[in-house]
Amino acid sequence: MTEPESTHVVERAAAPASGLARRRRWVAVVAAGAVVLSGVGIGAARLIKSPAQAASEAGPPPMDLLVARVEKRVLRDTVIVRGTATAAQTVQVAPVMSVEGAGSPVVTKLPVAVGDRVTAGRVLLEVSGRPVFVLPGRLPVYRDLKPGATGEDVEQLQEALARRGQGTGSDQAGTFGAGTKAALTAFYSSIGYDPLPAVADGGESVLAAEGAVKAAERALEDAEAARDAAAARPSTEGEGETEGGAAGKGSGADGGKTSAGTGGSEDDAARSVWRAREDLAEARTALGKARAVTGPMLPAGEVVFLDGFPARVDSISTRTGSPVSGSVMSVSAGVLVVRAQLQEHQKGLVRAGQKVEILSEVSGVAAPAEVQSVADTMSVPQAPGQSDGSNGSQDGQGAPGGERGYAMLVRPDKPLNPELAGQDVRLTIEAAATGGDALVVPVSAVSAGADGRTTVTVVEGSTRRQVEVRPGTTGDGFVEIKPVGSGRVEEGDNVITGINPGLAGAGKAGT
Repeated sequence: MTEPESTHVVERAAAPASGLARRRRWVAVVAAGAVVLSGVGIGAARLIKSPAQAASEAGPPPMDLLVARVEKRVLRDTVIVRGTATAAQTVQVAPVMSVEGAGSPVVTKLPVAVGDRVTAGRVLLEVSGRPVFVLPGRLPVYRDLKPGATGEDVEQLQEALARRGQGTGSDQAGTFGAGTKAALTAFYSSIGYDPLPAVADGGESVLAAEGAVKAAERALEDAEAARDAAAARPSTEGEGETEGGAAGKGSGADGGKTSAGTGGSEDDAARSVWRAREDLAEARTALGKARAVTGPMLPAGEVVFLDGFPARVDSISTRTGSPVSGSVMSVSAGVLVVRAQLQEHQKGLVRAGQKVEILSEVSGVAAPAEVQSVADTMSVPQAPGQSDGSNGSQDGQGAPGGERGYAMLVRPDKPLNPELAGQDVRLTIEAAATGGDALVVPVSAVSAGADGRTTVTVVEGSTRRQVEVRPGTTGDGFVEIKPVGSGRVEEGDNVITGINPGLAGAGKAGT
């Protein structure tokens, strides 16, 4: 009974030892697998690299070099200046009027206010009872227009009246005739005034000419009657010679008188008719001239011609009852344009036809435009409100502000909002641009050799290579480049732009 018990104990003790061995074998297998996986990972790490790691292992350019990436984009060279939005035409209204029987000219009515929109034919003010109104036209007024006058300014008046429905009939363009007189009279009547007469004599000159014609007509009638009477009398010349040669010849004086008298009477009568007809023709010509120069006139002081409507009253420097002296009102007309000043270094970059962006920083409105003109000579623009004192004086291309420069005029592609009038705006002028995406580098990356070739230096890791390029458009510190021949430069390449003096110095000191 003792032996079996001993055997059982041995068997129970061996069981735990066998489990421990199995666990040790699994640990060994796992450890071996980990070693294998680690080896595989190390191998894979050597074969597979991230783009960042690959770029890192390629090695950066030497630290003493300054480099920049080659870009591919549209390159624009721009000039930025400030400008003021104004109307295309600004006129200082300075009426010069002389009314018979009145003292110094005085403003008697002021029917407009600052900011009012003005249409053609509108009365701006009244001076000593006479109107000052606006009509469409590009020529400034410089003389009184009277019947009989001819010229482009007369044609401008005829066109302005015709636009208002007051046609000038059969008058030739540019000739102030009867039709123009009728149209001008109708216009003055439409604004509530009578036109001033061209000849201030109350019609006396025409009446006198008409009287001269009537007298000449009567004189012709009398002369013709005398001629007819003389022709009806019998001739006595033959009888005097028949009654006796001696007597007839002896009284040659008397006989001559009779003969000559009879014949002379007929000749004188005919001559009188001829002269009477001449006098009548001259009298009728004089009457025609008198009538041609009489009638309504357009005084220079009563009209302001503007080249676009509606216009706008910009400022008024007078009031009812004030004497008229110099400019009393400023009126602008036409589409809004922008006037600016270019400095010496900018003028060579800007020319007519270049594209412009107008930006109002107040309202945020942006509009495309075009450079219309650039002055050839430097000038100082007039201060706002300054005028040469003449009625209808038009400002030139000067820009406001009083700064010396070259006056530039910019015209928008589409009409600007009238609310921009008088605003200071920013102008971005496109001086040059590439035709599309181009390779561009900083200007400092391009160097010129003694042989005249221009190159860039491309850095690839620790190596460098020079590539000959042809520079193109420049702008904003960049320049367009085009590789020459077999040279190769691509977007993303690094090009040398300079040397970092700090790092280069430190390197030298370390050596």
